[in-house]
Amino acid sequence: MAGRRGREGEMLESLYSALALFFILVACVELCDAATFVDVYRLIQYDLAGVPFGSRLASLNHHAGSSPFVPGADLSRTVVILPVREVNITFLRVKWDYIYEARKSFSAIVSLASKQGRLNLGIGICSIGIEYVTQRQPLGGLLFLLPQQFNPENREETEGEGKNYGKELMKNIFAELEQLLIHANIPYPVYFAFEDDKINAVLADVKRNDATGQPATATTGGMSEDNESSSVPQSGIVTTPSEGEDEELKEFEGNLVYDDAPDEANTSSSRDGQQAQVGELQDPIVPEVFEVVDEPLEYKLVVSAPEPKKLASPSITNIQGWLPGLKADGDVNQLPTIAIVASYDTFGAAPALSVGSDSNGSGVVALLEIARLFSSLYSNPKTRGRYNLLFGLTSGGPYNYNGTLKWLRSFDQRLRESIDYAICLNSIGSWDNELWIHVSKPPDNAYVKQVFESFSDVAEELGVKVGLKHKKINISNPRVAWEHEQFSRLRVTAATLSELSVAPELLESTGGLYDSRHFVNETAVFRSVKLVAESLARHIYGHQGKNIQIFADGSNLAVNPSYIQSWLDLLSRTPRVAPFLSKADPFIMALKKELAEHTVEVNVQHEVLDGMFTFYDSMKARLNIYQVASVTFDLLLLLVLGSYLILLFSFLFITTRGLDDLISLFRRPPSRKVKTA
Repeated sequence: MAGRRGREGEMLESLYSALALFFILVACVELCDAATFVDVYRLIQYDLAGVPFGSRLASLNHHAGSSPFVPGADLSRTVVILPVREVNITFLRVKWDYIYEARKSFSAIVSLASKQGRLNLGIGICSIGIEYVTQRQPLGGLLFLLPQQFNPENREETEGEGKNYGKELMKNIFAELEQLLIHANIPYPVYFAFEDDKINAVLADVKRNDATGQPATATTGGMSEDNESSSVPQSGIVTTPSEGEDEELKEFEGNLVYDDAPDEANTSSSRDGQQAQVGELQDPIVPEVFEVVDEPLEYKLVVSAPEPKKLASPSITNIQGWLPGLKADGDVNQLPTIAIVASYDTFGAAPALSVGSDSNGSGVVALLEIARLFSSLYSNPKTRGRYNLLFGLTSGGPYNYNGTLKWLRSFDQRLRESIDYAICLNSIGSWDNELWIHVSKPPDNAYVKQVFESFSDVAEELGVKVGLKHKKINISNPRVAWEHEQFSRLRVTAATLSELSVAPELLESTGGLYDSRHFVNETAVFRSVKLVAESLARHIYGHQGKNIQIFADGSNLAVNPSYIQSWLDLLSRTPRVAPFLSKADPFIMALKKELAEHTVEVNVQHEVLDGMFTFYDSMKARLNIYQVASVTFDLLLLLVLGSYLILLFSFLFITTRGLDDLISLFRRPPSRKVKTA
């Protein structure tokens, strides 16, 4: 009897081991097949006066879905994949006008931000449906797909992808979408990624699954079968241009020529061409988009990221350099000073993508080239002017020009009083025929009048226009719209040269997603440099009103297009959000080194960003995309594995113990009364 019980115990242990192996295999079904991974960039997370904005979470582990969705669908465990090219800009403008009202002044933002109900986004932006916006329903996550034209690492002009989308249309969509995202409190992870063959294949497969009624839901990761026959987007949510609109849209800019020309054979000329290429992918893991399969595969998106932490005491760095003027013999008075200033940092929805090629990379490039030109003149005592030239690269521009204010306050009173005027360069890389000079002092001010007349004379010779915009500053309001207003608050005459005719709102036009290299015109920067350099030189050397070109083309003092292009390329690949730049960041060191090549007494000033803004880390992550089978497939696999293990166990048991012993395992044991009898 004891031996029989021992054998039964051994058999039960074998059965338990087989069952454990079975459950392990079932648990691994979802996690065994990694389709691909992509680099993703998180939506910025920050606090303004203690009020939270941006994406508040970083980790992600949900099934993939695509828009549109059936009203009432539970998306709390769904990551919506949304190509930005499919966003309806009209819906953006109509539904979110109150955010633009909130940005009219700095004080209005702070006061309105305290009303959590107005600015709390709660769910996805514009693409998931009006119901999800109004009812504040939860969402698992949001993944925006950006065209390759906006990739800072992409130096090719991919004409096919933008053929049906005009330059200005895409730029407007990006600008307005970005403003909505950075002024909203979003309680779920939001990421950006760039379109490529693999992610497009995944999206196409997800859309195909959604169209057949088998997308991910709260249970399986998608919507219900009610949308099986619905392939038309919900009204006002996601649209693609009609045939008439396609004819009106301009082809994406193709004027930029780079060393590596795009391969036309690999560039699709239309969206249908893109999908055909996706269908031809030979990746053994990512399924072909147009292959008909019995059980469509679904995808799970996973980002393993720690909880974002606050950045302790974020710093801002200002860099300045001098070109001292020539004093006359016996002159003990301090020479007058002209300051040329540009803010170099950026701000955008994705800090890791905020390169700001135009705002304000163009201004930084222009300042460096102007410093190079005047260093040639000032290196020779015979051509050195009787003005000191002060060059300042300031930080904290998006944050009310906080770095500029602290830089000016570090000046002693004598230096501040010696500044005749300052020229601030802001967004001068994408204008066609007209620039604007923005001033705070009245146009009849002697220095303002002198600057405007000098610039107007040179502009006329160059065949361009320069307009004058006067905007008074409100001393009681700490909000400043232009960098020169920080000078004006300290009673220093200053002006801002910009292609923008209207002052931007807070955190607007600060070098965000849309501000890429493909939207900057090198010719515009070239003309801006020549306009500023010639105007300053005529003022310094007393040639006002004379048609004398000091920096004539073809001369030793000519503006260098190669220098402008190389620095534009560098700035267009370098994110420059100030709180994420360390004091010894390679980019800051590169700016310091370059300014030291052309000026003297180069000084670096480190300051702490004022406490109105609080920033959080976790800018970039890796998104793992896993293939997961449908529920039907899981049940079928469970049945097959279970049957196999039962048959295997029965076979082994019969061959070793016999059929009677196997049957006895399933017999009901006799009761105690029977045993006693």
